[in-house]
Amino acid sequence: MPNTPGKGLEGVIAAETALSDIDGKEGVLSYVGYDIHDLAPNATFEETVYLLHHLELPKRTELDDIRDQIGAEREPNELAMRLLPALAENCAPMSMLRTAVSASSAVDPDGWDTSEEANYRKAIRLVAVLPTLVAYYDRLRHGRELIPPDPSLSHAANFLWMLKGEKADDESARIFDVCLVLHADHTMNASTFAARVCAATLSDIHSAVTAAIAALKGPLHGGANEQVMRMIKEIKELGGASKARDYTIDKLRNKEKVMGFGHRVYKTEDPRATHLRKMAQELAEKAGDNSNYDISQEIEKAVMDEKGIYPNVDFYAASVYGYLQIPTDLFTPVFACSRVSGWTAHVREQYADNRLIRPDHGYVGPPPRKWVSLSER
Repeated sequence: MPNTPGKGLEGVIAAETALSDIDGKEGVLSYVGYDIHDLAPNATFEETVYLLHHLELPKRTELDDIRDQIGAEREPNELAMRLLPALAENCAPMSMLRTAVSASSAVDPDGWDTSEEANYRKAIRLVAVLPTLVAYYDRLRHGRELIPPDPSLSHAANFLWMLKGEKADDESARIFDVCLVLHADHTMNASTFAARVCAATLSDIHSAVTAAIAALKGPLHGGANEQVMRMIKEIKELGGASKARDYTIDKLRNKEKVMGFGHRVYKTEDPRATHLRKMAQELAEKAGDNSNYDISQEIEKAVMDEKGIYPNVDFYAASVYGYLQIPTDLFTPVFACSRVSGWTAHVREQYADNRLIRPDHGYVGPPPRKWVSLSER
């Protein structure tokens, strides 16, 4: 009998990638060899998109080009625009995003061209348009006027502008930009694996990204940051930070899950959480309201004392997005607006050296049996 992999394919190398790497024991995440602790304070999201798709940091002219390309492709196509009002009225945010991306493939300017050049252009379009879909959806469901994208703004600043209708200050735009960098890729997570499995069949890049969004929609992958914010709001209603420790310990001792803690790969602190914690504190001080941050701190201490488990990327992302006034149910779609850069890079990498992904199985059913006729059963 072949060696049995860990449950959920743990320990199985599903594909080789040059895009990102994780050392779970040391708590290291890198994109194309660059440590996330170097990228977070220094790289823009546009530089990160270029890095993931070209495996090198851009020169000045290359960075200007990709900024122009992204800025020019932010407006959704006519089919998505026709669908958005109905989606805003009838769908939850992730369902809207999945459906809008899937529909967009039908009228993509490159049609069904699957050449390397066409797939790169489609990838940049998807990176460019996802934030607009999310912002338009939110404004439509609240009956607000749509705010067209501004190609002169960075990707981060432009999303906050379209969502809220006012230009973000430099610090808020910078912090959101760092969030986009931190979430851009994370090796063979569930949504990336779904995208690569789809791409390995030689399906189109829109279908692969649709598969990724569908996987991210599941609460065991995406959605944890939304649950963290709902937990913070619940504790706030109970009395705030002074109630957080007892609330958290009660949940743990009742065998209930406290969202935003633990990771399948990291055995120490998620390096992305390090930056998000710091930014949550910065935004709390700027807002003159430490309530969310203080509650988060008490939850973190309680979980560490009780279980010895570190926060993951979702835990402090909730506070950061909350301070940026992003609606809670948009947290996961906003995550997708960043991760689409990694998804599309993985899809292109899969196409470049493709083999159909077909894992083996471990059969646990009955041994061979003889057919029994209906009259004898």
